[in-house]
Amino acid sequence: MPAYGEALAAKAQELVGRREPFVRATVVRAQHPTSAHAGDTALVLANGEIDGFLGGTCVEASVREYGLQTLSKHEPLLLRVVPGEPSRISQEGAVEVANPCLSGGAVEIFLEPQMPPARVVVVGATPVAQALGALGTILDLDMELTDGNAAEPRADDAALIVASQGRDEEPSLEAALRLGVPYVALVASRTRGAAVLASLDVDDEQRARVHSPAGLMLGGRTPAEIALSILAELVSLRSTGRAAERAPAEPATPEPSTAEPAPPASPTSAVDPVCGMTVAAVEATLHAEYAGTTYYFCSPGCRRAFLAEPERYAAAS
Repeated sequence: MPAYGEALAAKAQELVGRREPFVRATVVRAQHPTSAHAGDTALVLANGEIDGFLGGTCVEASVREYGLQTLSKHEPLLLRVVPGEPSRISQEGAVEVANPCLSGGAVEIFLEPQMPPARVVVVGATPVAQALGALGTILDLDMELTDGNAAEPRADDAALIVASQGRDEEPSLEAALRLGVPYVALVASRTRGAAVLASLDVDDEQRARVHSPAGLMLGGRTPAEIALSILAELVSLRSTGRAAERAPAEPATPEPSTAEPAPPASPTSAVDPVCGMTVAAVEATLHAEYAGTTYYFCSPGCRRAFLAEPERYAAAS
């Protein structure tokens, strides 16, 4: 249905424009008698809502659970849903779950998280600031060039880089440090940079987080070379932060300026008390209240069965 596909594409574009993360779920293989078809697409929103068709509510329960997991991990996943008693088989980059509500068939769905590009605020209209904007775009960063008075850093920014050569530097630096922006840099000589940092109305710990002189010591002299050294430092420190998050051991805690913000925590799961299937414990999942407890379900059928005999299922769960 071209019109529906266009509406879904428009919805995805709207989410991108609002910088809201979502998952694009695409059926890559369907085995009859499932009602899904290869090419069917849906969007899984960060709150668990699903916009599109992937084969009915039973399949949607698994898509919601694993779609939210891909958002928290920032990694794509191939999900295969088959009929049978609740079970899960995991492999690298793929998982197979058995769904007792399916009457037959199987469906494979590729879950691809769509994360907003990291936002970098650059203060200034200098050649270095312009070069940062151009190079950062190539790195798929969301570069926002502004002046010191108009700069509005946010806590979820990846970086704030001040390259205004003495114009309105302090307000944006102080705002970014108070918000905990992971990478804050000032383009200045060592002497002038020290004077600017000493004038900031922040504590010593926050002041020490400012990278000045900004960038790796690459010996750059031109605006483009200086911008390259700054973005190289940003990329290096963001990579260090990601590696620290994934390390299984108990590594030394990274400095606040080196680690990028942690991804959202994995969503809480619950077990459908009727069929035993694991589902995401979010508002978008079918649920019901009984005796002060919230129960979550994979399908309307399981919810109806629970509501007909809540004492039976609540006691068994």
